[in-house]
Amino acid sequence: MSRDAPAPGLRLGPYTLAEPLGQGGFAWVYHALRDDGKSFAIKVLKPRYGTDPAFESRFRQEAAFAASLVHPNIIHIEDVGAQSGMSYFAMDRYPASLGGQLAGDAVLPEPQVVEIGLGVARALGFAHQRDVVHRDIKPDNILIGEDGHPVLTDFGIARAVSGYVAATGFMMTIGTPAYISPEQAQGRGLDGRSDLYALGITLYRAVTGQLPFRSKDWFELARMHVEDRPEPPRALRPDLSKRLERIILRLLAKHPNDRHPSADALLEDFADLGAGRGTTADLPVPEDYLRKSSEGPKPDPDRKWWKGW
Repeated sequence: MSRDAPAPGLRLGPYTLAEPLGQGGFAWVYHALRDDGKSFAIKVLKPRYGTDPAFESRFRQEAAFAASLVHPNIIHIEDVGAQSGMSYFAMDRYPASLGGQLAGDAVLPEPQVVEIGLGVARALGFAHQRDVVHRDIKPDNILIGEDGHPVLTDFGIARAVSGYVAATGFMMTIGTPAYISPEQAQGRGLDGRSDLYALGITLYRAVTGQLPFRSKDWFELARMHVEDRPEPPRALRPDLSKRLERIILRLLAKHPNDRHPSADALLEDFADLGAGRGTTADLPVPEDYLRKSSEGPKPDPDRKWWKGW
């Protein structure tokens, strides 16, 4: 945490900040206790953004909107407020995140990955039906309850940044480079299928222990998302089922039209997989993705990639 981060013990409304839990590009996150003793996580906007009236207003507006998304797989936001020049929102606190579980290149059992996929697909289906695109799906934004229940967080930040950019023309990065969709990397319009691509990257990492595209150079990484085919997950983890591999590879299609058409369609595939319904042949995938990158030309994002098998 930086030197200008709030110190533990600071009071914001009815909350007292305890230990820091982490930070992102726009805010710090703290464990906090409310006056009644209940524990929360509090996200506090960093000063460079909190002192910008347009951004601060957008942040609070979108945090309030995120609080209206009431769903079992979406974080519950308890309170949105501002005090002493600091804007914040308080949300339920969870014991773990998918990012934490994947630290050190860990991999998860397939049933757990399917359960996470089901939960996030439910959350995205609910949000997309309300014309809400998350824009920053990644392991750190998927929280895990004590019973393994996945909960998606951070709707407000990405929407605040997107709205601020649209209103002011000020250039700010939206999304996390390792997880952005090809259309995000190219600055094109987004819909819910962009979230599905980022979920595909997330699930790929969960089953293989690594990202499909890796570079320290942001522009090279963006090019990879647009042009390069991913290594098939089973090439890295042979015990993975072909059906889950094909679900993930379809999510990673370069063109949105070649992914699942909606989160609800993805949910059906995950439900069939979990119940043992259907066959692998029912799952369309980008055909070239089942071959290693050394075996052929790189994919062209402007042509259709998959055939029903």
